[in-house]
Amino acid sequence: METVKTDIIIIGAGLTGLTLAYYLKKHHINVVLIEARERLGGRIYTKQNPNNPPLEMGATWISPQHTLLLELLQELGLKIFEQKMGDTAIYEAFSTSPFQLVSLPKSDTPSYRVQHGTQQIIEKLASKIDQKQMYTSQVVQSIVKEGNAIMATSETHKFVGSMVISTIPPLLFANTLTVSPSLPNDLKEIAQRTHTWMGDSIKVALSYKEKFWDQKQLSGTIFSNAGPISEMYDHSNVEDSLFALKGFFNGAYFAISKEERLQLVLDQLEKYFGNQVKDFLNYEELVWKNEPYTATEASGYILPHQNNGNAVYQKGYLDNTLFLVGTETSPINGGYMEGAVHSANYLYTTLKSKGLLGQLV
Repeated sequence: METVKTDIIIIGAGLTGLTLAYYLKKHHINVVLIEARERLGGRIYTKQNPNNPPLEMGATWISPQHTLLLELLQELGLKIFEQKMGDTAIYEAFSTSPFQLVSLPKSDTPSYRVQHGTQQIIEKLASKIDQKQMYTSQVVQSIVKEGNAIMATSETHKFVGSMVISTIPPLLFANTLTVSPSLPNDLKEIAQRTHTWMGDSIKVALSYKEKFWDQKQLSGTIFSNAGPISEMYDHSNVEDSLFALKGFFNGAYFAISKEERLQLVLDQLEKYFGNQVKDFLNYEELVWKNEPYTATEASGYILPHQNNGNAVYQKGYLDNTLFLVGTETSPINGGYMEGAVHSANYLYTTLKSKGLLGQLV
């Protein structure tokens, strides 16, 4: 087993982990990032294809209220563009009633997307960090504190440092890692009842040669109570030269095959647009419930955003050598990209204010 020594060990190289590593680098702290997947990004995942617009299978939208995220994008030199909603939407109230074309009120708070894909955030952050500090395909199995050191161990590596910061969803942390000495019962109980952002989501996207939905009496914005697609939006690129529709598929259909989900998608869209929906260039989907490094089974039903930002996540454990951060832990915009950045920023400023970083320099 290989031993890697560092100052701070960060578990998870998604938006929170990479942002935190980026902040810590400014303070000249030695950091190691451990990622279970082969790729970086976690719940940010943009499918790229030369003939398609960037297709967001994970985190997508940014609001004007997401100030820390917007500041980070500006610092990284990334630009955003407004999500096209249009003046009308296709609305299907019931499966037994025909759909309607309804007017959409103009929003005072439009949503935005990152030009060329949300994955640009991950790539920019990763470019600021030494590649030797990032370990992929490493599933952490245990965390053990011994004396002044704390260790995170995978099947092939032992990472030894002065601090471990987990950025994975709390429920995943509680169900897949063993910690010694044992953590407080209140933390373990809350973690078991904390909702995992996107853990129940299914994202689907279809790319097309022509933007047929951008016509009178049609719309690329869809809302349906009948489903299985509940929402769908125009997902064309910023140049409006490559065209796609992207939306949310009912999470209850996670166990059926990709081919069966595609057929259901086409059946629903055909009601609105006719046979032309079958002439798609590419179909992409991501069933987040089937992603073992994001989702895990809970013992009971958990409401969306339940326990996101809970007080148990705002403090350190094992004598301030273990911290749990991530979008689920943020009391501000928990369950969004802004929450991920806020949690990284909050921990970074807390460690600085308590003088805990100064001990590592």
